[in-house]
Amino acid sequence: MTDLIQPPPETFGVDTAQFTPGLYLVATPIGNAADITLRALALLKHADLVACEDSRVTGPLLKRYGIGTPLFPYHEHNAAKVRPQLLQRLQGGAVVALVSDAGTPLINDPGYKLVRECIALGVAVTALPGASAVLTGLSLSGLPSDRFLYAGFPPPKDAARLKWLAEFKTVAATLVFLEGPQRLPDSLAAMASVLGPGREAAVARELTKKFEEVRRGTLAELAAHYAEHGPPKGEVTLVVGPPPEDAGETTADDLDTALREAMTRLPLRQAVDEVATVLNLARKPVYARALEIKGERD
Repeated sequence: MTDLIQPPPETFGVDTAQFTPGLYLVATPIGNAADITLRALALLKHADLVACEDSRVTGPLLKRYGIGTPLFPYHEHNAAKVRPQLLQRLQGGAVVALVSDAGTPLINDPGYKLVRECIALGVAVTALPGASAVLTGLSLSGLPSDRFLYAGFPPPKDAARLKWLAEFKTVAATLVFLEGPQRLPDSLAAMASVLGPGREAAVARELTKKFEEVRRGTLAELAAHYAEHGPPKGEVTLVVGPPPEDAGETTADDLDTALREAMTRLPLRQAVDEVATVLNLARKPVYARALEIKGERD
């Protein structure tokens, strides 16, 4: 049995006269290969070339739908070198499709600079919308979706991640992150520490695939679950609800809670540095309070 899909006629039922020369940003499936629009398929077949991150990913997708358009590698490692070639083709009247490995181009994927230069040169740019891990995870989270901020991947190193997360602590919106499975437990622990252990959150993984899962709870609950069970399989969309409406300035209880938690896993000075950064407080009073807490324990 072949995996080749037998599509509707030649143009997938779409009028290809609409595909005039220019750059087309084409969303591709994030998991389930059937999650691609007829318009996207028609454009991919009609295009002069498809600029893609990895032909080993895009090639099978095109083959599945009987599309033989030439592939042109365009990714973060070669973008500066090959972008002029793409621009030359576009200025010469080519129809160029830009795709990422999965989802909507430019969302944590190459393409931003190409779009900027097309606009500057007067080359037409059109987007063909479709699958997005960000919007799919947000929709499934059960958290407020009327206002959200997409923040991308947290920094991998502990100190940088804590400082980075502190920027989002008081943002009055649902936060959406992407994260690799191996770093998820550490990121959840950091978020519980910085954003607050009681913040509602959802971990969505393997979206649109057979083993799709959405786990919901507080940041503390989710951090505890993955600390016990280890990293999950599959890429993760992590959604964190907005801060409570009564969230205000840091209280003495907030400081004590943060210090006690940090001091269970870090030496005193490192715990003080972390808490001062996370709570945006001067280090000297934080250090003084840490010494008092240490004295109470000893």
